[in-house]
Amino acid sequence: MLQKNDLIPLTVTDITNEASGVGRYDGMAVFVPGTAVGDQLEVRVVKVLKSYAYGRIERILTPSPDRIDGGCPVSRQCGGCSLRHLSYAAECRIKQGWVTEHFRRIGGLAPAVLPIQPSPSQSGYRNKAQYPIRRGPDGRVQIGFYAPRSHRVVENHFCDLQPRFFGEILELVQRFLEKYRISVYDELSHQGLVRHLFLRWGEGTGQIMVCLVVNGKDLPHADRLVRMLTEAFPQIASIQLNLNRAKTNVILGPECRVLYGSPVILDLLCGVEVSLSPLSFYQVNRSGAEKLYRIAADFAGLTGKELLLDLYCGAGTIGLSMAHLAREVVGVEIVKEAVENAQENARRNQIQNARFFCGDAAKAAQSLAAEGLCPDVVILDPPRKGCDGALLKSIVQMGPKRVVMISCNSATAARDTAILSQNGYDAEQLQAVDMFPRTAHVECVVLMKKRK
Repeated sequence: MLQKNDLIPLTVTDITNEASGVGRYDGMAVFVPGTAVGDQLEVRVVKVLKSYAYGRIERILTPSPDRIDGGCPVSRQCGGCSLRHLSYAAECRIKQGWVTEHFRRIGGLAPAVLPIQPSPSQSGYRNKAQYPIRRGPDGRVQIGFYAPRSHRVVENHFCDLQPRFFGEILELVQRFLEKYRISVYDELSHQGLVRHLFLRWGEGTGQIMVCLVVNGKDLPHADRLVRMLTEAFPQIASIQLNLNRAKTNVILGPECRVLYGSPVILDLLCGVEVSLSPLSFYQVNRSGAEKLYRIAADFAGLTGKELLLDLYCGAGTIGLSMAHLAREVVGVEIVKEAVENAQENARRNQIQNARFFCGDAAKAAQSLAAEGLCPDVVILDPPRKGCDGALLKSIVQMGPKRVVMISCNSATAARDTAILSQNGYDAEQLQAVDMFPRTAHVECVVLMKKRK
């Protein structure tokens, strides 16, 4: 039997959805992060359970052909880029396998699987960052990312996944906090003012939003921060405070105060100009999102005659990007601010065949079904937990000819697709789209057609 601290040889044969390599030793599965299929390793066992164990790399005896130098000095401490040690071709191959296997094993489905669409960029692609701000053991202000499964901040000012100017803004904010001795938040005591730095970038317009999340109502010397930021970065269009005085792990509070510029910034997505507040949902990889939405539009098969129902519509970006292909678009979203953004986005782009409602997607779908609304196509973009059972039932009652699901979690997408499959829909096509290079996340799009 394996024991903790045993030193064992291990050959990695697979990569799990949590991005850990797995091999077998004396019939027991051993999971080791930071590994690649084909790695021959010397592994230190760190935890032993009844049927499997965890280990860490002690020594790489023979590296996998897929292994590369990740090029980030803090990736292991940070943990965000759990696939950084792999070539991008290997990463895409692994992600394709995850999505396909979920639909086979969880859904019991075998749609036609199209080749994975890679991200147009593997670095600098993120248009949003949320940095926790804490006081370090040495008394300095620390800004970076939480280490895995902890609230310990790992300083990382120039993350490879963010545009470089994010790091430059971060360092300016850090200097401001130090210079004016602004207090920073302490989770244990719920004392201190500044909790997080939130940055958002409109890649298509160049506009930048800077938002400080504060445990209060005001920021001392705010006028000086505004001057420092706008002089250094003229493309900043919005500087805000987000007020979050709750004792919570949720980053953003419900209220924002504008210190400079506009309450929103603008971006361009699939030819649609969109406005974004700090509370708006927006895909973090704009170029990847354009690929994703074009695939979804292709799956929707719109001819200009259809009523399109866009559930979990967020700021309306998916429905508005397809409005020119449909007779009418109806969008539903539970977040009030996002619905307001969607309505403003429709007005801004003079799109007159789209309307948006605020409400729970399941209840709204039930209400629309009760009114006799019969959409031809339903687009779904649910959260990671997937669709509510009542929502899926309502979709079946409305009977659209096509259902197109966009999902950031292929496991719940497979589960929900299987439910629709049991209720008259065939899963016809499936495509993975990599929106999050170097991480263990992947999007997918699935087309379901009503059975004749």
